[in-house]
Amino acid sequence: MHDLTQPQPAHTPLWRTRGGLALCGFLAVAGFYLIVEHTLHVFWALPYLLLLACPLMHLFMHHGRGGHDHAGQASRMERNDDP
Repeated sequence: MHDLTQPQPAHTPLWRTRGGLALCGFLAVAGFYLIVEHTLHVFWALPYLLLLACPLMHLFMHHGRGGHDHAGQASRMERNDDP
């Protein structure tokens, strides 16, 4: 169990860690290789990547907003509060 009286350490973003920097470097080299050596394959996959991006963005973009909470909107509208 966690001790709630002690402050929790701050979360470090992935790209600021040593492993995250190594992953970013690897992805940059792999992306450059794909574009230089396999240009036709990359262009062939672009429409599919665009279609895949739509549901993934919908899934991950609701993370910080609490999802689809329509009950809170109704209570604000009844009180005439600004959002």
